[in-house]
Amino acid sequence: MNMPVDGFLVDTFTSIEAESALIGAMLLDNAVFDQISDKLRPDHFSAGGLRDIFTEVTQQILAGMECDIVTVSAAMGDKTSLSQLNLLAQYVPSAANIGRYSEIVIGRAKSRALMALSREINELAQDHRRGIEERVQEAQAQLARLVDDAPRDEFVSAYEGMTQHTQTLEDRAEGNIKVWPTGLADLDEYLEGGLRPGELVIVGARPSMGKTALAMTLGLNMAASHSIAMLSMEMPHNEVRDRMTAMLGNVSLSSVKRPNFGDGLEWNRVLEGVEKAKQLMFYVSDQGGLNINDVRSKARYVKRLHGMNVLIVDYIGLMSGMDARQPRAYQLEEISRGLKTLAKELEIAVVCLAQVNRKVEERADATPALSDLRDSGAIEQDADVVLFVHRPIQAKPDMNDDWQHYAKVSIAKNRQGRCGVISLSYIGEQTRFSDWSGPTPSRSAFSSGSRAGI
Repeated sequence: MNMPVDGFLVDTFTSIEAESALIGAMLLDNAVFDQISDKLRPDHFSAGGLRDIFTEVTQQILAGMECDIVTVSAAMGDKTSLSQLNLLAQYVPSAANIGRYSEIVIGRAKSRALMALSREINELAQDHRRGIEERVQEAQAQLARLVDDAPRDEFVSAYEGMTQHTQTLEDRAEGNIKVWPTGLADLDEYLEGGLRPGELVIVGARPSMGKTALAMTLGLNMAASHSIAMLSMEMPHNEVRDRMTAMLGNVSLSSVKRPNFGDGLEWNRVLEGVEKAKQLMFYVSDQGGLNINDVRSKARYVKRLHGMNVLIVDYIGLMSGMDARQPRAYQLEEISRGLKTLAKELEIAVVCLAQVNRKVEERADATPALSDLRDSGAIEQDADVVLFVHRPIQAKPDMNDDWQHYAKVSIAKNRQGRCGVISLSYIGEQTRFSDWSGPTPSRSAFSSGSRAGI
């Protein structure tokens, strides 16, 4: 359908300009593809030539190859020309607007589909051989699919579901099921082997209890055989690398920060740590103030490039909501729900750090509970696993040396397993955790004059 605008005929159901600009943006900056990869399909394009180019560009980017006008031209041969692709790349005003371009392209595609559907509904209206209720229901179903065309799971009967599930049971028995050990034996025992795709794991604690240290311990343990990404919104790259140097080199973090002080830095250990890092699939971004869409975009990008298995988010309190005018509890609900959805969508485990309320310090043992998760009950609801880290000597410094390296991790929620408490060893000078060996320190092991419990 055409309509006159300023003396020109404009097709109200097509926007070649937006389609061309969208492809041009992808050719200029492959990374912007992650912003539209879950929304845009080739059939959204009205022009066959542009549809073919979009398909080829998408295939190259998904294959992890660098994509530009030369690689696309070489792959498509006679289907397009280098000059045509060059015009597309030069035409785009800005790659930063690709989200808006995709909205226009998808909107026009749905407009074309609505026009075609209106003709079908017109035919339905005149088909008097069928009952009116049946025809209305069919029309409603087609309109509903047009409004929300995202794929959805269908209902599955109990028998069909159980029959299919026997294959999962066989895979578990043969060790083929996806489970990623954390490297901490007692924790893996509670988690039935480790982390799994689709899980949202919350690590909560008061400040300085070791949330980041525990998350990085898990990440570096797993990175030898799995791909781990970390969004460090609290620490810049240099601070993360300081910790990695201490953890992988088994050297003091203090000597890393002041290598010319005291006994100096053991460079041979540092170089051993560098060699260890060469074998690890551990990727870090230190961009701050991310919202859930930013996290989703970054996760898709690193998943495409490195096949990510686990995403560490440090930490949820530093993430911003999509609408800053909304109450903070609402924003955190949006974020936690988004992280859980992301875990399921990308088939990864998301380990997200969270602060707990100060009220926990008023208790005798100062151990956090689910109700202590700051600002939002949605975090507790969305999480599959909630771990709380507590180091008694950090809360009560007058404890004696028996408590120096002791850390208690409470598994307060475990959707697929049991809850309980495990003991870990915290090597503070290297900011890392390891398995605890030996008996738990005695409750009576305090310096003289101490009256507090653990």
